Amino acid sequence: MAVLTEEQTMLRDAARTWTQEKSPVAALRKARDAGTGFDASAWAEMGQMGWAGVVVPEAYGGSDFGYLGLGLILEETGRTLTSSPLLSTALAGASALILGGSDAQKEAWLPKIAAGEIIAALAVDEGAHHAPERTAATAAKSGDGYVLSGSKTFVLDGLNADLFIVAARESGKPGETAGVSLFLVPAGTAGLTVSPLKLADSRAHAQLTLSDVKLGAGARLSGGYDTLEQTLDRARAGLAAEMLGQAAQAFDVTLDYLKTRRQFGQLIGSFQALQHRAAKMYSELELSRSAVEAALAAIDAGANNIPELVSLAKARMGDTLHLISSETVQMHGGIGMTDEHDAGLYLKRARVAEAAFGGQTYHRDRYARIHGY
Repeated sequence: MAVLTEEQTMLRDAARTWTQEKSPVAALRKARDAGTGFDASAWAEMGQMGWAGVVVPEAYGGSDFGYLGLGLILEETGRTLTSSPLLSTALAGASALILGGSDAQKEAWLPKIAAGEIIAALAVDEGAHHAPERTAATAAKSGDGYVLSGSKTFVLDGLNADLFIVAARESGKPGETAGVSLFLVPAGTAGLTVSPLKLADSRAHAQLTLSDVKLGAGARLSGGYDTLEQTLDRARAGLAAEMLGQAAQAFDVTLDYLKTRRQFGQLIGSFQALQHRAAKMYSELELSRSAVEAALAAIDAGANNIPELVSLAKARMGDTLHLISSETVQMHGGIGMTDEHDAGLYLKRARVAEAAFGGQTYHRDRYARIHGY
């Protein structure tokens, strides 16, 4: 595990206190029942606390505190299943602009992201599975600008987004990485249709339809597919950190239940079979924590093996969260199957998070290809 600095420890502790007091699991239930997907006031407060600008350079209103710092916050929001645009906006959106934005693009959008004034959404996937290289949406040159056509699905926080960062193909065909670029598409642009998409985790996902969306020359980010892949790796690492928090909290709740629930005249935690299952969960959780923190630290250090470490972290964290979320429901027995208990909420969020930005199979395959298999 990474050795945290005093500032990082203070940030994590502050995030833990805030999420437990201001954004407990009950807040997710409220947003789910209201159909909003997230709490706008909580997002505004995150902006006031500086969380939205953790990876944004100081020149654009951020603190430039690094991806490990933001990962610590995401871990705590994962513990309480906080539904916020922190991942989509403060991490993915900000990263795309930092990596591929011009000075004008950065000046126009990064201060607003850092202040929590807008929501940005990364729109990449078009089918049932994560496959950025299969981008079919097109970006045709039109004078000095572009015309975008196509569709996107599973756009996290797309329902409430003010800015979409859309992957579209300037040349080549689906399956080729060459020719794919990112484009800035403000909400409300003519030809852009945003439709709600209900997933199991009750967050504000959306589907996009782009029908001859006309953009100016300043809408395109530089770097092509490389910028997209680097942005996705940052989003994957951040999501893995959130998943780590979800798994850690689900394990803690399960462990407490094993210590208090009595069956057959004794605590169920005294049964050796359940002890073995709890020990496996703990071991997998600690190994996954090391992988997640290593990936975030590598991004901060600009290491040359970021894709390898990110895929390792996302695949391992996916397996661990799948295991623990399932065991949480099973070990709680009948009550774990009810909506009144939080176990089901952790399981539902787990299944969506596993698939987002590439599931375990995707990242095992990517890891193998990186190593020449």
